[in-house]
This record gives sequence, structure tokens and C-alpha cells, in this order.
Amino acid sequence: MSMEAAPASGPIQQADVIVPWSIIVAGSIVGAWVLLALFAPVVAPYDPTAVDIMNALKGPSAAHWFGTDQVGRDMLSRVIHGARIDLLMCLAGVLPPLIIGTTVGLLSGYYGGVIDTLLMRLYDLTAAFPFFVLVLAIVGVLGPGLLNFFIALALVGWVTYARLVRAEVMAIRDSEYVQAAQCPGYPDRVVLLRHVLPNAFGPVVAYAVSDAVLVMLAGASFGFLGMGAQPPLAEWGVMIADGSRYIRQAWWICMFSGLAAISLGLGLAFLGDGLGQLRRGQVSA
Repeated sequence: MSMEAAPASGPIQQADVIVPWSIIVAGSIVGAWVLLALFAPVVAPYDPTAVDIMNALKGPSAAHWFGTDQVGRDMLSRVIHGARIDLLMCLAGVLPPLIIGTTVGLLSGYYGGVIDTLLMRLYDLTAAFPFFVLVLAIVGVLGPGLLNFFIALALVGWVTYARLVRAEVMAIRDSEYVQAAQCPGYPDRVVLLRHVLPNAFGPVVAYAVSDAVLVMLAGASFGFLGMGAQPPLAEWGVMIADGSRYIRQAWWICMFSGLAAISLGLGLAFLGDGLGQLRRGQVSA
């Protein structure tokens, strides 16, 4: 009896990972600002704090592409150096709340019980107040300045990260691979750090990028109110506040600082949205 050979099966086709256009465009915008911030002393044509009263409130020209401010400082140089402060605010304003919130959410979601109850009551207490109002109150008590602004963000901003991580941990703590890691008797810290946290951290990363927009806008707002970065520091919110007094005769001070803040904010927003789509698999060619 003869047997026909079964046709060889072709290679398994794996779905191509399509990067959303928003990640490409937004990554280019954010990357450009990061490069400008890193090489600001080389790229900026002037010292951002150099005062030149004789050239105060000069409009855009070949010598000063973005014009000068009320004391003759070059606006292009100040906008470029301002990227350093605003990107620093995004980083320092997101990392501490991210670390605190992830730790709280991890412990609360994994252990549950009394620990979960106590941590969630602390979360409810913090979340009961509007974010901006609570940060403003803390900075008002501690005093103006970037350091106090970062402290206020760390004390308030962790609650959303804790809620996100807690929800993810509660969804995966009873999964088979977590139970398999618990069977050999590994300590809880090993199970948490090697198996639970990597699988619960995905949505947190996407949210953290989007949250950087809120932090940057809050930092610019506090700088505008005089409670964030302090003059003569080149920060976009401070520059907008300085230029608002001369908006009729020197529109360029507010405009170029505002456009810089808008471009970086949109870049971070689209980057966070693209990362969220990539994680959910909602990406089309």
C-alpha cells in the first residue's frame, strides 16, 4: 500500500508590527527638542541670560531670529535653553510619582486585604482634591521654586499610577504563570519583580508619557504665576509671563515661547497615544 506524502506546510506567517504614524511624528518632535536641550550651549547663538538694554524689545531680525525680550536677551537662545528646564520638569515630575504609585499599586493589588484597604483609603484621601488645586496648595505652603513643585507633584501625582498598577496586578495575580512561580516557594519579591510587575507595567508607561504633558503644562502655569521656575531662569512659562506685559509691542516673546510649549506638548501627547495603540494592537497600516 502506497502512502502519499503530506504536503509540506509553509512557514508560519507572523503579523507585522506596524508602528503608528503618531509615534513616528511625535517621536521626531520630542527627539528634536531633546537634541536641542542636550546641545543648547552649542546651538544657541547667545547667552540666554546676557542682558543688552540697547537692544531691548527688538523684533525678529537676522541678528535675533526670535527677537529680544524686555532687557535685550535673545529669545531664540532662551527658547532653546528653556527646553532643558521643561524637559527636566517632565522627567522629574513623572519619575517620583511613577515609582511611588507603582510600588503602592503593586503591594495593594498583590496582597489585598488590610494592606489594600489602607493604601486605597490613602488613595481616596488624595484623589478627593483636584490635582491642580492640591499641588498649588502644597507649593504655596513650601514656597515657590522648582524643587517644591517637584515635591508637590510626587505627593499628589502617584495616585493615578497606583490605581492603574493595582488594577493590572489584580487581573494577573491569579493567572497560571504567577501561580507556577509561587509553587517552588520563591519569595514574594521575586514573584512581584520578575513575573507580576513586567506584565502590569505596560499601560503605566503609555500613561506616563501622556502625563508628562500635564506636568509640563502645570510647570509652565506655575512659572507664569511666579510659583515655579524663577527668573532669570529660561523657562517657557516664565518667558510667557514676562512677555504678557509687552504683548502689544513685543508679541514675539509670548508667541515663540508658547509655540515651543505647544509643540513639545503635542509631541508627548501623540507619543503617549501611539504607545497606547501599539500596546492594545489597535494599529492599522
